Amino acid sequence: MILETIAIDDELPALRLLENFCARVDFIHLQKTFNQPEEAVRYLKKEPVNLLFLDINMPSFKGTDLYRSLPQPLMVIFTTAHSEYAVEGFNLNAVDYLLKPFTFERFHTAVQKAQTQFALRQAAAIPPLMFKVDYGLTKVNSADILFIEGLDDYLKIHLHQQQPLIVRMTMKALLEKLPPGAFIRVHRSYIVPFDRIELVRNKTILIAGQEIPIGNSYEAAFFSQFKQ
Repeated sequence: MILETIAIDDELPALRLLENFCARVDFIHLQKTFNQPEEAVRYLKKEPVNLLFLDINMPSFKGTDLYRSLPQPLMVIFTTAHSEYAVEGFNLNAVDYLLKPFTFERFHTAVQKAQTQFALRQAAAIPPLMFKVDYGLTKVNSADILFIEGLDDYLKIHLHQQQPLIVRMTMKALLEKLPPGAFIRVHRSYIVPFDRIELVRNKTILIAGQEIPIGNSYEAAFFSQFKQ
């Protein structure tokens, strides 16, 4: 899950630092930097962006005013040398507030918060799945699925901090119900969500302490998508 970002700051050294830090984080793609806020506003009207790095105290624009003017609800991490703006920044539901000069470790903490918030937003936008269980319907959020295991004519849906569900359904039918691109079949008996993968070693996937094999006929497709 890559966060598409831009950085806005009137100081060029600050932008170069953000470029350096963003290049060191694999889930951040810094599309462009701007030292003229007006140019950034024009850019945001035509390009999809998930996250802003935004200086607050700029000569031509106050960062908080710029953020309020944006039509779309973007995540924002405010950056400034002035601590007195912190309360105003958090009142705008900022992901975080970086007080200059900040270290890479502090920067990384902030972007991890953004990654978590983005994942929650994505999950909230996906409607829950409905399964027939014990003559009734059970609602399952796809974000809670750890992995899916095939058991002859049934499937066992392993869930985070919940009891597994046993449903009568084929692997193919379930894959069609799941969010596109979020899950992949890795074995004739297993479907896994990319976001839950903790480790891949040789032809084994680790999720929540469970080792899941990668089948020979699924190996190429899995590694091709996993590397992306």
